[in-house]
Amino acid sequence: MKVTLISLVALWAASCPLWAKPLKVYLLVGQSNMQGHAAERTLGHLAMDAKTVPLLKAIQNADGSAKVHDQIWISSIEIAEESGVKEGKLTVGYGAGGRDPKIGPELTFGITMQKHVGEPVLLIKTAWGGKSLNTDFRPPSAGPYVFNDKQIENFKKRDRNLAEVRQEKVNSTGVYYRAMLEHIRKVLGDIQRVYPDYDAKSGYELSGFIWFQGWNDMVDAGTYPSRGQVGSYDAYSRNLAHFIRDVRKDLNAPKLPFVIGVMGAGGPISKYGPDQKRYADIHGEFRKAMAAPANLPEFRGNVTAVRTENYWDGELSELVDRRSKINAKRRELSNDESLNREQRDKALADFNAKLFTKEELQILELGVSNAAYHYLGSAKILGQIGKAFADALAAMN
Repeated sequence: MKVTLISLVALWAASCPLWAKPLKVYLLVGQSNMQGHAAERTLGHLAMDAKTVPLLKAIQNADGSAKVHDQIWISSIEIAEESGVKEGKLTVGYGAGGRDPKIGPELTFGITMQKHVGEPVLLIKTAWGGKSLNTDFRPPSAGPYVFNDKQIENFKKRDRNLAEVRQEKVNSTGVYYRAMLEHIRKVLGDIQRVYPDYDAKSGYELSGFIWFQGWNDMVDAGTYPSRGQVGSYDAYSRNLAHFIRDVRKDLNAPKLPFVIGVMGAGGPISKYGPDQKRYADIHGEFRKAMAAPANLPEFRGNVTAVRTENYWDGELSELVDRRSKINAKRRELSNDESLNREQRDKALADFNAKLFTKEELQILELGVSNAAYHYLGSAKILGQIGKAFADALAAMN
């Protein structure tokens, strides 16, 4: 009889899914850098650094094809898709839409997070390029956007109708905050549509929120007229704190772990070159403002900031800066009427050969696919950032 009972218990246990507990759901929200503008070809750069080779092995098969991760599912806003959404198992191609596959932080975040928890996970990504916290993502408890005196003065100088301007701002305020919630709720309301093996009886739990935004606020001289001065971005800190509270309230997740991806394009300010130093105060004050909510007593232990500047590739950035000399040389040669086309081409090739080694040219070819404000469109940079987000979340949990 005892053997029979043991056998029945063993049979029952074997028939239960290994992950018969709530599905862990992670929310990834922000603007263009959360979308991700790293072309797939830039993955090759990860192979050139021993530090990032393990990431590449987690992303690609031995033959260089992209792995499809059976334990990681994703639903991502994608305006390039007819449906406006891209969904399925996580792989390369869930970055910003376009002709060629791109990646953002979602890829290595998902891979790393799933390894941390050892269970299937669902990612819900809502990111749109060129969106601000002060207006587009403005949370309800932040109240209405109020124009400052300098903005009002400028509107009057341009003979703008103030009533119309204010109404336009009202109409655009919070639109993407609401769109974010709408997509999240839609996915949570029918998880099996995205993840067919979802066990509705076990349910789900919101296990983390990643916020990676900031550029549009940082460059907004209208909203932040004293940019670069101490405290000039305090309003961003207040709005982000409101955002965290409102998200938790609206999703009924009062202790939802929250990771702030602090803007870090350009790298550590202490390493800025001569051409960057004029932006140092603006970048420094904004980064400080982004990270500030993590230090509030009410958020201690469940909000943290990740300094993405730490994953900037200084070598790659320097090569991009050096490449600008080629364009200057090309212009110089084109203005030299004593040279024919063949001579100009040879002179430019010789200049290029002196400027770069073969390895440096390979790094440039593989490593860069976009501008500096998009982290050079570098899979190496964004891949490390995504991993850092997951590691920070795991450390909180």
